[in-house]
Amino acid sequence: MKSLMTAIRASVFLMILCGLIYPLATTGFAQVLFHNQAEGSLVTQNGNVQGSELLAQGFKGPQWFHPRASAAKYDPTASAATNAAVASKDYVKTVKDNVDQLKKENGNMGNTIPADLVTTSGSGFDPDVSPEAAKAQVPRIAKATGISEDRLITLINQQTKGRSLGIFGDPRVNVLDLNMALQQLK
Repeated sequence: MKSLMTAIRASVFLMILCGLIYPLATTGFAQVLFHNQAEGSLVTQNGNVQGSELLAQGFKGPQWFHPRASAAKYDPTASAATNAAVASKDYVKTVKDNVDQLKKENGNMGNTIPADLVTTSGSGFDPDVSPEAAKAQVPRIAKATGISEDRLITLINQQTKGRSLGIFGDPRVNVLDLNMALQQLK
């Protein structure tokens, strides 16, 4: 009986510590030290939430920069990669269809199409594209908006983020931030 009571007290103590005190403490520290990240890294403009800098969202229409394709169709409740092997017929067909769609939207792009415009990211929600992928969309956006290609390329260069800590990853452009900056130009 003594062992049973000890086990019950230990269980109650650990439930309170691990199930209540620890989550409240870590949430409190996160809110104080990393408030923006704890709230989802939301991007606001004029007091309205436009999206999260961590999640891609689909932009429709020729006047916007488009993000990478999403296997989850930009639904954050359905995060998914394609899980298709690069040599599979399905994957090859998907990439070919994406290339065809890209050429249809942007005109003849030659043989150098940035891979991130026709392939999905691992999570399906990569919010960034390479500067080359953003620049490949410039002719379409210039035609749709009337903004000069030079001004759009300058905008992309201004929005380009370098490697993390100067050595990790590749230069990238957040599509939401880029489209918000584009909206300011209009």
